[in-house]
Amino acid sequence: MDDQSPISPSPTHGAAGERAGPAVLVEHLSKEFDGLRAVDDVSFRIDSGRIFGLLGPNGAGKSTTLAMLATLLPPTAGAARINGFDIAGDPDGVRRSIGIVFQDQSLDEELTAWENMDFHGRLYHVPAAVRRQRTDELLALVGLAERQRSLVKTFSGGMRRRLEIARGLLHRPRVLFLDEPTLGLDPQTRNLLWGYIERLRDEERITMILTTHYMEEADRLCDEVAVIDHGRIIASGAPGTLKREVGQDTVTLATSDNGVVLERVRALPAVRRAEIAGDTIRVDLDRAEAHIAELVNVASAAGASISSVNVHTPTLEDVFLRLTGRTIREEEAGGRDRMRMAHRMWRR
Repeated sequence: MDDQSPISPSPTHGAAGERAGPAVLVEHLSKEFDGLRAVDDVSFRIDSGRIFGLLGPNGAGKSTTLAMLATLLPPTAGAARINGFDIAGDPDGVRRSIGIVFQDQSLDEELTAWENMDFHGRLYHVPAAVRRQRTDELLALVGLAERQRSLVKTFSGGMRRRLEIARGLLHRPRVLFLDEPTLGLDPQTRNLLWGYIERLRDEERITMILTTHYMEEADRLCDEVAVIDHGRIIASGAPGTLKREVGQDTVTLATSDNGVVLERVRALPAVRRAEIAGDTIRVDLDRAEAHIAELVNVASAAGASISSVNVHTPTLEDVFLRLTGRTIREEEAGGRDRMRMAHRMWRR
């Protein structure tokens, strides 16, 4: 898509303007279904113009949390304010302030892209002239201007997601909910959508709550993440901060004489720990990329040849593994059914 100019400012119609205080404030929020606590005492705050990620496996409580914040499910306990509006005391104010991109598609396939946008604007009582202007601007932003008169049933999965994001922005929400926005998309399309989401933050200054179980998605997009498991937030902070808490970078070396090389590697000031792991040397140190040459030189000076060098830096997957003792990938088995059940519950 060619670069487009930022969406021009226009008055807010049918949406609540930005109010003082945090964009989202959640305090001790809980939700039970037939005695099962799906969300358990969740608290967090999000400042305006930030992307906040709820990170966890399918069934962890991410979508249920979003459903409560969007006033689609009443909480069992706790409170939350969106753009200054209480989700229980002023649900209409909340709904005027938010846009939602659902986990599953909610477009009308028998309508064109433009007609889907227009229908959404009418539901939010956006005046006709503003509706047309915003539709043109947003379809251009997500690269669908040339397909605005095409039926949605002719669109690819990535095009539909882009249209859903554009539609969710039509009434100028202050907070946008993105529930697994790239689920099921191929890596190229997912990367393209990440670029659009970053533009929305930078150009529209919209606060976003993103739920995902894609670690790389949260790492790239989010200013702050909360790791949620079994309905509880078990860690929160900036992705970089959480990864640093896991530990140092790791370099694995396979050499022709691991024993001799190990002793010399251990003497390096930057090395925190070094040990034999199978047929390799595992070295833990800070800023591994700055010390690769030094490690290679040590092996060479010891008269050993190197057959492989691998660098691993901590990821959010490592954070989850450290906190729970398992990986998110292990949690995905059977997760699709739980996800569909949660979505049906949301829709009801």
